[in-house]
Amino acid sequence: MSYAADLRTVLEGRDFRRLFSTRLVSQFSDGIFQFAVVGFAFFSPEKQTTAAQVAMGLAVLLLPYSILGPFVGVFIDRWSRRQILVVAPIVRGSLLIVAAALVAVDCPDGVFYAAALGVLGVNRFFLAALGASLPHVVPHDRLMMANAVTPTSGTVLTFVGVGVGFLLRSVFGGDDAGTALLLLTSGVVFGLSALIARTMGRTLLGPSYDPARPQPRKAVRHVVLGLADGARHLIHHRAAAAAMGAMAVHRFMYGMATAMGIILYRYYFTDGDPDAALAGSGIVVATSAFGYFLAVIVTPWATDRFTIERWIPAMLATAGVLTAVLVTPFQEWGLPAAGFVLGVAGQSVKICADTSVQRDIDDAYLGRAFSIYDMLFNGMYVLAAALSAAILPANGKSYLAVAIMALGYLGGAVLYRAVTPTRTPSPR
Repeated sequence: MSYAADLRTVLEGRDFRRLFSTRLVSQFSDGIFQFAVVGFAFFSPEKQTTAAQVAMGLAVLLLPYSILGPFVGVFIDRWSRRQILVVAPIVRGSLLIVAAALVAVDCPDGVFYAAALGVLGVNRFFLAALGASLPHVVPHDRLMMANAVTPTSGTVLTFVGVGVGFLLRSVFGGDDAGTALLLLTSGVVFGLSALIARTMGRTLLGPSYDPARPQPRKAVRHVVLGLADGARHLIHHRAAAAAMGAMAVHRFMYGMATAMGIILYRYYFTDGDPDAALAGSGIVVATSAFGYFLAVIVTPWATDRFTIERWIPAMLATAGVLTAVLVTPFQEWGLPAAGFVLGVAGQSVKICADTSVQRDIDDAYLGRAFSIYDMLFNGMYVLAAALSAAILPANGKSYLAVAIMALGYLGGAVLYRAVTPTRTPSPR
């Protein structure tokens, strides 16, 4: 069935429509918030953006999802999920008011980032509660449809929120006052999701009572031990572990490319004009997104013809060679082209890694494997931005950074092939 047909089918349920609406409103608000943070951190006309500030901004956006991810389920399985969906927007809105006030009074960046981390931490609980609530509002035979359409729809609304944030920035201005207004707008919109959540019954979304459920402290300890056990299990499944390693290599190199691209547009290509830098970076994001879309179409065909074990190193090697060719001249046209290449290669590797883990890891370990996956996916990106902060010059032009990216991709391809057993392509 098509996406539209699946969506029409699951929307027949009243409770699903309410939960779905809660997700869409919240993720639309999140798009505005993320744009506000990016604009403040990277493209504010009132500050000189450095590679260290880029690293800090990316850490704020991604670390809550890496660190909190494995642990939020402990509390989502104990607290009323409907109440989480009602209370979290209030808490987040309060934090956004604080963040807006901090920006308006020109507080130190570190204080603002601490408030933003709190906002994203609350949002992590909110999104986890949405995911855990889905089986309570969708019949079992439609659950796969719902899982297919809800994340896609939420992601689309996040991008719409980013676009609205861009438009509002032209109205509010790109200075601190404009950023504060964007944060307040995000908070007001997010608050609407609480009003929608209140229309659902308090017990509708679970969790069901379980007297044998361990206490939170013991459950957190089980999470830590479970992650260690999951890592040991991964080590004994070379194909899945290697695919996850390939994904981590790409995320590290992509993180370096992101940090370098932001600084290049901010100073090398635009002479410090933040609006021109934002527009140029937006083009790179658009070409990268098109590459992501193309990878979704190409990868199933390619892996069926060549196997995952051949396609992953091919994509890593392609990314390494073309990154060097396109970026080394340090011409503005090269970055959108490189963004497209890394979009295709990166999403191809991710799809392959997802499939490899799902195919090769025992079902009893899948949850823990994907928790480790999530931590690597975001953590390597932030770690790369931190390295970029140490090696990038003020204008972003660094042949060393390009060499690290190119050789890193090529080395990842060679290492992946060295440790991964070869499979025979399926007959066509």
